[in-house]
Amino acid sequence: MEGRSYNSLLLLFSLLFLLTFSTVTEAYSTAKLRPSDCKPKCTYRCSATSHKKPCMFFCLKCCSKCLCVPPGTYGNKQVCPCYNNWKTQQGGPKCP
Repeated sequence: MEGRSYNSLLLLFSLLFLLTFSTVTEAYSTAKLRPSDCKPKCTYRCSATSHKKPCMFFCLKCCSKCLCVPPGTYGNKQVCPCYNNWKTQQGGPKCP
C-alpha cells in the first residue's frame, strides 16, 4: 500500500510539472512584443535586403499591428500568423 501511495504522489507531481512546463512554453512562444521592441526587430529583419526603407516601413507597420516579427532576415512567417496573413489589396504579402 505504501509503494502505491508513493507512485501516485510521484505521478501527481510529474503531471503538475509537465502542465507547468507546457504553460510556460506556450506563453513564451506566443509572447507579444512591446511597441518599443519593433524597431530593433525590424532593423534585423530588414538587414539583408537592398530595399531597406520600404522593408522598414512595412515591417514597422506590421509589427505595430501584430506585435510580432518573425525571426531571421527572411521567411519564418508562420511564427507570426497576423504578420503572415496580412495581405495587400492585390493579395500579396504586406509584411516583409
